[in-house]
Amino acid sequence: MTALSILDLDAVRAAPVSREPYPHLLGTSVLRPDAVDDLRRDFPAIAKPGYLTLDEIDLSGRFRDLIEELESDAFSAEMGRIFGIDLVSCPRLTTVMKRSQPKYGAIHTDGPSKVMTLLVYMNDDWNAPEAGRLRVLYDGERFEPYAVEVPPTMGTMFAFLRSDSSWHGHRPFEGERRVVQVAWVRDAAELERKKKRNRTAQFLKGIFGR
Repeated sequence: MTALSILDLDAVRAAPVSREPYPHLLGTSVLRPDAVDDLRRDFPAIAKPGYLTLDEIDLSGRFRDLIEELESDAFSAEMGRIFGIDLVSCPRLTTVMKRSQPKYGAIHTDGPSKVMTLLVYMNDDWNAPEAGRLRVLYDGERFEPYAVEVPPTMGTMFAFLRSDSSWHGHRPFEGERRVVQVAWVRDAAELERKKKRNRTAQFLKGIFGR
């Protein structure tokens, strides 16, 4: 396997995988310490809220290197091995968020076009006691009880297999919430549809605001 300079695969492999209430992984310190300062510096200067596709932002420096590693076949092969599925053959949709709005975080499962979703958080600290902390949930109605709560701090990685019961969400948060999301989707046509839909949503936000 090709050596990765940003992602610490030993930390990824050490992360426990739980099957309840659906298959998911929570890892910490998956970004190499010697890359963190550069990643902080090179994180895109995004003014818009929400997730943006890569063709909507400027990628540079070590952050661009991180994106290349996350989208690589080598990383897909590793994550597929961990979860026991083929991810290498799945197209990947990567999006980046810097600003969150209160309307984000509603409980959902992700759409059936997704196979797996992975989040890498890049916030230096997180002082909000509950807001903005993703939770692994048991149903589509309640934030409590929850199986796992994910701190959105630098180097935290959360990944899960999508299913009709992969409920997750977070309580409303407004402000800076840096995260990279990689979604493995079922086919290339669906990937293009998602990109187009995301660009349209961002365009309408630019016209109408929230």
